[in-house]
Amino acid sequence: MNSYQNKTVWITGASSGIGRALAIEFSKLGANLILSARNNEKLIETRSLCEDIKLVKLLPLDLGEFNLLKEKTIEALSLFEGLDVLINNGGISQRGLAVETPLSVDKRIFDINYFGTVALTKEVLPYFIKKKSGQIAVTSSVVGKFGSPVRTAYAASKHALHGFYDSLRAEIHDYNIGVTIICPGPINTSISENALTASGDKQNKKDPAIADGIAPEVLAKKYIKALRKNKREAWIGKKEVFAIYVKRFFPGLFARIIRNVKVT
Repeated sequence: MNSYQNKTVWITGASSGIGRALAIEFSKLGANLILSARNNEKLIETRSLCEDIKLVKLLPLDLGEFNLLKEKTIEALSLFEGLDVLINNGGISQRGLAVETPLSVDKRIFDINYFGTVALTKEVLPYFIKKKSGQIAVTSSVVGKFGSPVRTAYAASKHALHGFYDSLRAEIHDYNIGVTIICPGPINTSISENALTASGDKQNKKDPAIADGIAPEVLAKKYIKALRKNKREAWIGKKEVFAIYVKRFFPGLFARIIRNVKVT
């Protein structure tokens, strides 16, 4: 899909950070936008930053409320009489040692990052299959390619997304539906401030690595470039991207490096 002019794009996690930056960038390309997140006030802020607010519809949702995603999808499909692109960007991070983190926190992270994302995709999929076209994107992480301390559930949920969407891509290839997994490194957003600690509360502080991350606006441009090329997977970041290669070709070295990563 080379042009997004007049195409309808549904973005989850659009209230801030990567999702907001994607909304702004797609609006510059003339796309019809459906923006979703839990916080409606922040969605209104995102809409106000877009090129033409008449082409932006808000659809608040909570990815953890699986039972509501069917009716949310029906509503989304009616807003612009169809859908061309689904961007699964909603998610939550983690900062807590596994030994201190109860399973309930792991489950909460999986409910949002994995099950909510997959559930929404499954609701949209029949529509894309019927019209034999569509594009599905999912925001993973470089931590979807390797594990990292204090992010056990987060890394696991992102690894799970790769397993699902790689398999899905093979299943729906003949229906002309693209599937792209985006793996960002640290992006300068509020993700670490909203990350769940071992207690299940928000961390409420920004990690140094996140503060030094690339701007969401820069990521958004590269994200959309990967979609235009219908890439299967794109790694976007700074030096942390090299860790993927180290893990692949020098696993022993990687194991020594990662266990010495400073736990913040």
